[in-house]
Order: sequence, then C-alpha cells, then structure tokens
Amino acid sequence: MKYIVTYILGFIILVSCAEKVVDEPENLISKEKMTEILHDLAILNAAKSGAARKFEDSGIDIMEFLYTKYDIDSTQFAESDLYYASIPLEYQTIYKDVEARLKRQKDTLEAIGKRLNDSIREASIQRNDSLKAIREQKEGVKKSDTITSR
Repeated sequence: MKYIVTYILGFIILVSCAEKVVDEPENLISKEKMTEILHDLAILNAAKSGAARKFEDSGIDIMEFLYTKYDIDSTQFAESDLYYASIPLEYQTIYKDVEARLKRQKDTLEAIGKRLNDSIREASIQRNDSLKAIREQKEGVKKSDTITSR
C-alpha cells in the first residue's frame, strides 16, 4: 500500500513539474542574446560597484544602455527573463554560459597582466644591471686615477 501511494505521489509531482508555469512570450529574446545581455549586465554591475560615482556623474543607466544596445525594451527583457527563470535547466545553462565567458575573459586579462608585469620586471633588472655596470666602471676609473697620481 505504501508503494502505491509513493508511486501516485511521484506521478503527480512529475506531471505537475512538466506543466508550463509561464507561457512563452511572443517577443522572446533568444538564449544566445539573453546570454550576451546577462554577460554585459554582470560586467557593468561590477564596474558600477567599483566606480559608482563615475556612473552617477555620467548619468549612465545600465539597463537603458543595455536596452539600446540590444534593441529591446524593459517589458521584453522582463518577460524573457521570467520565462527562462520558469525553466530552471534553461536558466542554469544561460548562467553557466555567462560564467564561462566571464572566466575566459578573466583568464585572458590575468595572462596579459602577468606578461606586462614580467616585462616590467625584466626591464627593471636590465636597468639595474646597466646602472651597476656604469657605477663599477666609474669606480674603476677613479681607482686608476688614484693609482696613476701616486
């Protein structure tokens, strides 16, 4: 008897999960475009948290900027976001794509920064070696002058 009740409850849960919570909007933003929008949103929000004053002074509204850039409106974005959020696996896929893209960009920037730091370090070592050689050369000249003057 317990097994029958368990199977019936499992079936009911399975059927209820398959039911669409939100209907697909007419002007649905594609997954690829939504990924791009959310990627840009993440970058702009990070930039704003680091330079909030500059964003306020310039009068840039992040969402208005994105709406213009991607030629969408707030309703289309909100409906598409709600639709994808109602399908957790789709939404998770979108966010994993955004996360992977951000990680690739971070790794690229870190590699560029490392190369830059390495080249600066190498230039500094060469400069110090050159200065040391010049000092040693001057000291050698001074010693030879004192020896010849005696």
